[in-house]
Amino acid sequence: MIGLSLKLSQIQMILLVFVRVAAIVFSAPLFDSRTIPSLFKIGLALAAAVLLYPLLGQGMPMPAGGFTALGFGIVGEMLVGLIIGFTVRLIFAAAEMAGQLAGFQMGLAIANVFDPMTSMQMPLLSQLESMIAMLIFLAVNAHHLVLRALAESFRIIPLLGFRFNRSVMAMLSELTGAMFVTAVKIAAPVMVALLLTSLTLGLVARVVPQMNIFIVAMPIKIVIGLVFLALSLPFLAGFMGHVFVNLGNDLVLLLKAMR
Repeated sequence: MIGLSLKLSQIQMILLVFVRVAAIVFSAPLFDSRTIPSLFKIGLALAAAVLLYPLLGQGMPMPAGGFTALGFGIVGEMLVGLIIGFTVRLIFAAAEMAGQLAGFQMGLAIANVFDPMTSMQMPLLSQLESMIAMLIFLAVNAHHLVLRALAESFRIIPLLGFRFNRSVMAMLSELTGAMFVTAVKIAAPVMVALLLTSLTLGLVARVVPQMNIFIVAMPIKIVIGLVFLALSLPFLAGFMGHVFVNLGNDLVLLLKAMR
């Protein structure tokens, strides 16, 4: 019969590793879906913590201040995981925002569907763009970058070594601003096409005032928007793939800022 004997320092280390991994699992895309049972996520985080434990040494002393300091350390480890998950989530938020921008121009902003991943109502094109982003995320193996960032986080930021400073805030603000730029770039082909369509319909309304332009414009905008959305998909795949590839560098820089 095999006995399992762990010191208090080893249990403490596994707990801290588990908290950081669990924060990423519950916040990063693909893993954070509400269709995945919470018990499975907890088991996955615990299994990852056990696998990562041998790479971190044989334990650590109780920090000065006892359990109070350990409690603050657990909060710090949770913040590390949440920041990593939030950074990855920003890219998918950009795809969803692009769908909202394009859908508003096409007149589909009111049409919502149920998103099983978030259990919320989401515009049609936002759901489509989010699904495309997820497929590209898996196709370019960007989920491997998230797992690699998780492993690298323990090398760059040792346990209880998290520091929340101005550099972290500056990088998070920069990445949030880049989300809006990415959303506009994704939606740009459809937005430009619909803007030119609106200008053309405005000229037609001036030339042929007898035409009820409001009734004609709606189906025309939907058709043109869908056509240009389909034509832009190959370019969208390349652009999103480039964004996901750069995600690894962004995560490393963000982790270095948290030291």
